[in-house]
Amino acid sequence: MTVQIWTYIIVALTFALYIGIAIWSRAGSTKEFYVAGGGVSPLANGMATAADWMSAASFISMAGLISFMGYDGSVYLMGWTGGYVLLALLLAPYLRKFGKFTVPDFIGERYYSKTARLVAVFCALLVSFTYVAGQMRGVGVVFSRFLEVDITSGVIIGMIIVLFYAVLGGMKGITYTQVAQYCVLIFAFMVPAIFISFQMTGNPIPQIGMGGKGADGMYLLEKLNGLSTELGFAEYTKGSRSKIDIFAMTAALMVGTAGLPHVIVRFFTVKKVRDARKSAGLALLLIAILYTAAPAVAVFARLNLIHTVSGQSYAQMPAWFSNWETTGLLGFNDKNGDGLIQYSADAMINELTVDRDIMVLANPEIANLPAWVIALVAAGGLAAALSTAAGLLLVISSSVSHDLVKSVFKPDITDKQELVVARLSAVGAVVVAGYFGINPPGFVAAVVALAFGLAAASFFPAIILGIFYKKMNKEGAIAGMIVGIGLMLFYMLKFKFGIFDGGKTAVTSLAKDWWFGISPEGFGFIAMIVNFVVSLTINAFTADPPEEVQEIVETIRIPSGAGEATH
Repeated sequence: MTVQIWTYIIVALTFALYIGIAIWSRAGSTKEFYVAGGGVSPLANGMATAADWMSAASFISMAGLISFMGYDGSVYLMGWTGGYVLLALLLAPYLRKFGKFTVPDFIGERYYSKTARLVAVFCALLVSFTYVAGQMRGVGVVFSRFLEVDITSGVIIGMIIVLFYAVLGGMKGITYTQVAQYCVLIFAFMVPAIFISFQMTGNPIPQIGMGGKGADGMYLLEKLNGLSTELGFAEYTKGSRSKIDIFAMTAALMVGTAGLPHVIVRFFTVKKVRDARKSAGLALLLIAILYTAAPAVAVFARLNLIHTVSGQSYAQMPAWFSNWETTGLLGFNDKNGDGLIQYSADAMINELTVDRDIMVLANPEIANLPAWVIALVAAGGLAAALSTAAGLLLVISSSVSHDLVKSVFKPDITDKQELVVARLSAVGAVVVAGYFGINPPGFVAAVVALAFGLAAASFFPAIILGIFYKKMNKEGAIAGMIVGIGLMLFYMLKFKFGIFDGGKTAVTSLAKDWWFGISPEGFGFIAMIVNFVVSLTINAFTADPPEEVQEIVETIRIPSGAGEATH
């Protein structure tokens, strides 16, 4: 069977599975819609958290980034992995013990203020919409190639699917769908990695194969360094970013992880604080399978691309090349008219344009793997993008229905009415997410990195101080969140979109223009520090929080609280 037929079969089967689970586990109450009834097992929650965490950025874009950036791409691995450890150890158990549905709910109650809740809702919506734009873009990339539709149509198809099981099942449906999606995406990522590792090095373990020798007796990384320098690129294993930018980006991704509302909410779905810790540990192990293999996939993809394309005749390119050309994500411009593909770091000579987001998806085709493996990767990419998109859409809908309508504007709303509002909010969120998916501000991982920066700048200080500093008051927290998110937004708009910079963009704006030499993706770390400083300064000159709030903070930090959560 052809790749196309295999793709239709595997994608149809996985979508039928997701929809079937959504129907089976549809939410009948707001508690089931928001936190799956609070009765999810640690293993199921660990798998769902891993799927929620490993978005299109992890599955599709991260290895693609590393394949082009080399050493510099390691910031994504270090930041996202370290951030999850930080979240699991430092925040998850305490937030679970606090016993609220959402991050704005925690902030509104901890800081005894509707204003704090409203600011947190704004931040949650901003982070979630920025993040979900990357997921919908990932859906569009997969559909555009493997279902042979344009990216816009691909995004619309993805919107319909995710809308169905997110709106019908809420967190309950999403949780059990994500368990299935984890199985699909990890299988889809590892099978081609194992195939290609064995094909290139004779070793079926990708993590070991990356450091091994090819058929010619040369180490793969040594060969890649040589090919990269021949084409005018920097050595693959040497970085070009400044140390301060690498540090800031890694830190921003780490602390941004600990402030991501769609990941945090997962720890409210288990019965006990002990279960939150267990599911966090299990999720970390499940995530590590993909994250340790991603650098190997990046090396294999880069080597295969250079060998297959550079200096070769365009007329004799295999079918995969023209297939990706039709999506607009791969292009050849024969500048010298010789019919050969010149691939070079010199823009004046280079004739090949490659979207980084296609590397993982195209790699099995470039390596000439069986059709079913190529189709499996498509299903895995969709599973990764849709699982995270669903989690984000739930955050958006719960922020509107629970934190705005129920907690601020209409406290007497019934459970049934609140559920209706939550579902309508999810519909609106899908439409907005689809728009950003069709008109994304960059490749998937870059868009997602900005979301992490926004989360770091806004939520992380408020959550950390809220848990570990009982005298932190509402005035300090509110001021810190506003200043932090405002500063990050300004920097992002100025250096990523050129709005305050005379129309320049990240492409035309030189790195020398960045403050302290820090990129927009890393500036969330600086904005976070400013948030801490503003919060603590304002706190020092304003009244302490009420005694009952301080007692709650003391209670959630008691280590013995491994039983039922305190509500």
